[in-house]
Amino acid sequence: MHPNRTFRRATNDRNIAFVRDRAFGTLAINGENGPMTSCIPALLSHDGSHLDFHLVRSNPMAEALTTPKKAVFLVNGPDSYVSPDWYDLKDQVPTWNYIAVRIEGEAGCLPDDALAPLLDRLSAHFEKRLIPKPPWTSGKMTQGLMERMMRSITACRLAVSKIDATWKLSQNKKSNARKYAAHGIAETGIGLSVKDLALLMREAD
Repeated sequence: MHPNRTFRRATNDRNIAFVRDRAFGTLAINGENGPMTSCIPALLSHDGSHLDFHLVRSNPMAEALTTPKKAVFLVNGPDSYVSPDWYDLKDQVPTWNYIAVRIEGEAGCLPDDALAPLLDRLSAHFEKRLIPKPPWTSGKMTQGLMERMMRSITACRLAVSKIDATWKLSQNKKSNARKYAAHGIAETGIGLSVKDLALLMREAD
């Protein structure tokens, strides 16, 4: 996480809400032969105490997590390059604005009977955003097919011990300079979800 405390003022509730909304990130653990990572959808509990996810059993990380291990889950938000010209200030330098939340804890596999409820919660989390489309549910699957498909995946949980976050939104600049930079990002920014980043910059504390 960025060492400047100016970019680390987001409340724990805001960080939890961000991770729950995004529900996708990179899981990392130390394997026998070095670091292991997987990009996965995951559900953080409302109180931020645990993160539930699933892995394909053929993923070496799934085998590694049969024994609980220290883990990190990193969730990235919108980001963009920031040109010094956008601030309308002298003697500025380029930088990059972004949002990232880092979750630490211990991860391991859950019992087999935890998998179906987890998959239902995960799909419901995203399907509700597609309303008025009728939500997809596992009940629409041909009888027996879902059960056969679930044999290839395993449910996991990360017990959260720490949540850190960086919301680098030019809070170290005066309000007008930040708004000018937000406009530059919205118009010609380089990065992912640049319009979202510009909006967050305008609303930054």
